[in-house]
Amino acid sequence: MALVLMSAALACSAGGLLARSESAPTAPPPAVETSREPTEPPLPTAPPTDTPTSAPPPPTETATATVFPTATGPRPSPSPLHFQVFDEVWGTVNTNYLYRDFNGTDWNAVREQALQRIGAGLTDPEFYAMLAEMIYNLGDEHSAFFSPEQARQLDAEYAGEFEYVGIGVVHTPIEERGLLSIVLVFPGSPAEQAGLKPHDNILAVDGVPIFDEQGNRRNLLRGPAGTTIVITVQTPGQEPRQVTIQRAPVVSEMPVPHQVVSTPAGKRIGYIMIPTFNEGSIAEKVAQALQDLAREAPLDGLILDNRINGGGTSEVMLSTLSYFVNGEVGYFVQRNQEETIRVSGVDLSGSQSLPLVVLVGDGTMSFGEVFAGILKDLGRATIIGEQTQGNVELLRVFDFSDGSRAWIATATFRPYNHPDQDWESTGIIPDISAAGSWDEVTFETDPVIQQALNFFGG
Repeated sequence: MALVLMSAALACSAGGLLARSESAPTAPPPAVETSREPTEPPLPTAPPTDTPTSAPPPPTETATATVFPTATGPRPSPSPLHFQVFDEVWGTVNTNYLYRDFNGTDWNAVREQALQRIGAGLTDPEFYAMLAEMIYNLGDEHSAFFSPEQARQLDAEYAGEFEYVGIGVVHTPIEERGLLSIVLVFPGSPAEQAGLKPHDNILAVDGVPIFDEQGNRRNLLRGPAGTTIVITVQTPGQEPRQVTIQRAPVVSEMPVPHQVVSTPAGKRIGYIMIPTFNEGSIAEKVAQALQDLAREAPLDGLILDNRINGGGTSEVMLSTLSYFVNGEVGYFVQRNQEETIRVSGVDLSGSQSLPLVVLVGDGTMSFGEVFAGILKDLGRATIIGEQTQGNVELLRVFDFSDGSRAWIATATFRPYNHPDQDWESTGIIPDISAAGSWDEVTFETDPVIQQALNFFGG
């Protein structure tokens, strides 16, 4: 069974770690903090959160029931499938939810209210909206419900099936500055051919600002294949420039950028960005990167850039972790039991003993946080960057008979050497603090990377 940790933003209000139910056929995708041009799945009906989630609120003394709005006008006939799926969803939460008091929610009263609504007749969109609201109102800020269509789109993302027409970038919106900052460029994409690079900022498309007057981001990069757009781009420290790009179909997997950085003292330091644990091939790509970096000569140290890693599945995270540690790494604590987590170490070009630095920041969430936290807890890596915001409740993924899906908080993570630490409350605290705004620096001027190089002795 694969567990998953994700950030709230891409998961559309469902942050946390994810675990798939034993009967589920495939592993779920993790969410990431950055906006992805290739994948823009429909939002769950429940109100989304735009920031990393914190620890769930303490239970109230008086349990409350969710109050659903009353439908008006002619109603469809009650659907037997709605009753069946509701029983599956409600029962799943009732049996598996991490908090026995359901965070102060009267779960039995929720059932009675929902059955009354279903009995009065609901359309499919109304039914799925009700289920999304019901799960959202549990209040842990991680659990979420997805309609069958949303579930299909999430599966496609996990499989790395980025197929769309656009320019081929992963970007994060910087609303206060009115721009999109490029995080990754897909290999062979129009963006790569036009010379766009990570840290480049997109200010406008065909002269149209990225954000409208209400602060909503315009979707300007996609469009029909073969159409041409003029993008206003600014590399940090340089003047804006115009770049003409022709949109094209983009079919690609998430890249894992890596390179060797030489320090003034002549040390060979490897750099690997781990963008997500959301895609099944990430661990394999990290393995290839480790071998590529050491091909010409052994490395003296390694920087793992985890600053945009919004999480993913336990399978991908633990597979990646196995290149750097071996043995017991921590515990998944559930309502009625505790599971010890072990990895079987694999040494790739000295990766098990290579000095490590892991970079973290606001975009490090969920299994991204757990990955960094484990390496720190085991004394295997030095953490550099900014304190993360804490998002380590474990979500288990349950698939239902109609193809819909729920991510339900069923466990939390506890460190192996410091079991008293609560990462959900504190996040991951760096050993060395360093800050730098992604959209205001380049790789060469990034103060967080410079701090990491200084750690290795220049």
